[in-house]
This record gives sequence, structure tokens and C-alpha cells, in this order.
Amino acid sequence: MEKCAPPKPSERDGPPLAALKQSLSRHGWPLPQPPACTDSLLQPLADTGLAHWHVRLPHGSEDGAWLARLPKQSQLGLDAASNLNYQVACFTRAQASGHTPRLNDWLPCDELLPRGGLVVEAIDGRSARLPSDLPAMTTALASLHSLPLPALEQRSPLLSPADPWRDMLDDVRAQARHLPDANLSRHSLPLIEKALSQLPSQLPVANAAVSLISFDAHPGNFLITPEGRAVLVDLEKCRYSLPGFDLAHMSLYTSTTWDLHSRAVLFIEDLVALYQRWRARMTESGRDTHWRNLMACRHAMWLWSLTWCAKWRAQQHQQIDRRHRGEDWSAQLSQAALVDHVADRVDHYLSAPIIQRVTDELAELADAG
Repeated sequence: MEKCAPPKPSERDGPPLAALKQSLSRHGWPLPQPPACTDSLLQPLADTGLAHWHVRLPHGSEDGAWLARLPKQSQLGLDAASNLNYQVACFTRAQASGHTPRLNDWLPCDELLPRGGLVVEAIDGRSARLPSDLPAMTTALASLHSLPLPALEQRSPLLSPADPWRDMLDDVRAQARHLPDANLSRHSLPLIEKALSQLPSQLPVANAAVSLISFDAHPGNFLITPEGRAVLVDLEKCRYSLPGFDLAHMSLYTSTTWDLHSRAVLFIEDLVALYQRWRARMTESGRDTHWRNLMACRHAMWLWSLTWCAKWRAQQHQQIDRRHRGEDWSAQLSQAALVDHVADRVDHYLSAPIIQRVTDELAELADAG
């Protein structure tokens, strides 16, 4: 029998198809037999994310098609097994909203797939179009945010900080430590430092209710089905925290202009309508929707995104030990076109005119509620 060559050692070349095929077979997935030495029945999707590869599986059923989701790294800095366990929990809990992919199975961390993988529902849909798809996307988030909260002792392994606002401030400040190494212009740095200094030490209205949130709800992570349902497909950073972070991440300039296929610039009227629509849905579920808290979350989420950009710029050329299983933003993990796209967006968002633009928008929106 002809032997297949081992997969290429460079992770930048794409998903490890041969290893995935063996792992699926070992795990009992009924894969048809392709021609010798090929994995043509496994269909890798375009490399559009810094944290995962996605591969469409050939086996369909009456339950629909499935997708293998293979981690490149952990955005939460977790080891491989903990990262896999965390993602299983994210998909399991979020699917009750009806607006996320169903989880079918998971592939263990072993010699074939050191970071393991998930098998999730393949969503047949198109990229979001803004602003026309904002109502459907807002409905999706409200459905997630309205899910019943489990008791504190049942929330693990998902993050559930005792003070989610303080936790967010700590994250922002930790990422801000990369600002000196991010090669910022002499105009950008003072604007970022001023915005950081204006973050309140506590929420304007105390005791804000928490929800299960995505913490990665930018428009590029939504697909719109032919029926018009918005599905949030990336769930690896779910946690119990302030839903205002999700609303911000879905509608900030740094989010709506990130993805090539859903890129758009929203007007203040679009943003006000989004927030009011979400508030109406959440009021029905008995959750508080204080405007000042939502605007504080928007300010914080923007600075989280901005300091992430500084962190990525400072770390992308680091040579990481390939045995590393935690957070890894090095360019070695993604294809060149994706790295170039991220670099372009990072440069744009860290430029002084764009920082000022978002600052002005935050002030205008705060007065609109």
C-alpha cells in the first residue's frame, strides 16, 4: 500500500488535514475513502481567523452538515486541554439561544491534534450586511443575553468575575503595557492615554446585571441564513459578564470595518436604533439596560480593542516555541494574506485620525440616550 507523506511541519501552511482525517476515523466518524494520499473530501475554509482553522467535513446527515474547528492557539492563554474544555462549554451553553451553531462532538488533544478540535454545525449563510442585518444580529445577542443564569458554582469553566467591570479594566490595563513597544505615532499615544484616563473606576449605575456573553461579537463572526436568522459562529471567549461589551463589539468602528465581507461604517442613527432595539428585548426579560452603563461598556470595549491592536503589533514577530499551547499572536500561525490584513487594520485603528473619530462618536452617542 502506498504511504502518504507526513503533513508539512509549518502551521502557517494551513490545517493539518491528514491528522484531522486520522483523528476523525479514530473517533468513529464514517469518512468515505478518497484517492490514495489525498484528503480532498475534507474542505478547508479560507484562513480568516487568527485563532482557528475550519474544515468542512464530507459526512452529511439529516441533522445537516458539520465543520471541524481546530484551534491554532488559545486567546485566553489556556493550555490545550483547558482551551478545548472551555470551548466545549461555550458552545454547549450558548446553543440554547437558538442563534449559535450546535455542538456535535469534540476531538481529543493527542499526538494527531495537539490542540484537539470541535465538530460543530456548519452554518450555510452569507456574511452580514450592515446596517440592514443589525436587527437580526441584535436579536441574536438579546437571545444569548436573556438565557437564564446558572448558579455561581455551576458557571465554571467559563469566566465569571465577581466584578466584571473591574475585570475588564484589568484586561485593558494589562494590554496597555504593550503600548511602548507598539511603535505608535507621537500623535496617537497621547490620545490613547487620555482615553484610558477617562475610563471610570466603576460603572455609573451600580449592580448591573450580568449575562452569558460572547466577548467576540464583531460582525465578521455572524452568518445570516437564507431565512434571515443571524448566527454567531465564534464562541471561544464566552463568559458571564456585562452584555454591553457585546453590543459595543458588534457596532464599534474597530469592529464594523474589520472584516472584508461585512465592512461598513455606521451612523449615529444606526447605533441608537441598535441599542434601543436591544433594550426593548432585554426589558422583556427583566434585565436592567441603563444607557450610561452601556456607554461605559462601549468606551471600555473600544479601548480593549485598541490595546489589543498594540499588543498584536508588539508580539506578531515573536518566535514562539511551537510546543506553546496558550496565547500566541505570532505571524507563524496564519497565512500571509491574513497577517497582512490584520496589520492593515491595526495600523488604521492605531492612527490618530481614527482614534479621534471614535472618541468623537463616543461623546455624540453618550448624549443620544
